[in-house]
Amino acid sequence: MNFIADLHIHSRFSRATSKALNPRHLAAWARCKGINVLGTGDFTHPQWRAELAEQLVLDENSGLYRLAVEPETLDFMDPTASPGLRASEAPLFMLQTEISSIYKRGGQVRKVHNLVFVPTLEDAERLSLRLAQIGNLNADGRPILGLDSRDLLEIMLECAPGSVMIPAHVWTPWFALFGSKSGFDRLEDCYGDLSEHIFALETGLSSDPAMNRLISRLDGYALVSNSDAHSGANLGREANLFAGQPSYAGVFAALRASARREDQSGLDCRFLGTMEFYPDEGKYHLDGHRSCNVVLEPKDSLALGNICPVCGKPLTVGVLQPRA
Repeated sequence: MNFIADLHIHSRFSRATSKALNPRHLAAWARCKGINVLGTGDFTHPQWRAELAEQLVLDENSGLYRLAVEPETLDFMDPTASPGLRASEAPLFMLQTEISSIYKRGGQVRKVHNLVFVPTLEDAERLSLRLAQIGNLNADGRPILGLDSRDLLEIMLECAPGSVMIPAHVWTPWFALFGSKSGFDRLEDCYGDLSEHIFALETGLSSDPAMNRLISRLDGYALVSNSDAHSGANLGREANLFAGQPSYAGVFAALRASARREDQSGLDCRFLGTMEFYPDEGKYHLDGHRSCNVVLEPKDSLALGNICPVCGKPLTVGVLQPRA
């Protein structure tokens, strides 16, 4: 069997998200969109984590979670209404969060978003308690921490065996690994001696795998795509396609094998590729300056020295412009 996995979403505790988001609501929308495995989003937020612990149970067969409730139906507009989604048809959940690291490195302020996945709620609790000593996890479902990405990775590995980090929407100008405003030129410059633990990158809505494959230094990484949804209706606008039986270990074993270009035929789960949004419709595909209503192709931006022709300030350099 094939299954679809959307592994980067948010809860209602993140800024600018739908207040209707709860596990049942997400499950019903996922079923509507044909999504079989869904990230939980925001497990570092104490209230959301408590809600997940109350409404989800571990599925022993997959190492993922499923709805604990067994009502006759669930509905994506009203979780108490019917007809709707049968609990037996609900998707599986993978524990996932996004963390915004804002810190100084090399004399420059860095702003990098990282996705973190853990196997169990106990792992999520242990990691969250550690991170709560560093920053306020109550303020936002996607917490902002003054924590170097390399150090975040180290803490994750110490607190949660089997955990995985995937750099989020890696080309987004303002908050990403390779972002033009605050990122790095090489992955190793960000994660240092722990770089070997990174084996997959999220392309984001403004780029796709074909664009990323033009850069040879990314050849050793699997490329994934997710919705980064802030509402149920936006689930699945990008997602990942796998073959086999969904499981926590299986998904990441497949991505590791894909990164190494290994034969996946002997695996219980195989990574087939991504389901893509049109990258040219992405918010950061082209260069521009929003306040001046300026949008430019890279060749035109470069001719202007990446300076806005209206106000004379630096443009926001998008995904399409080639990097040195």
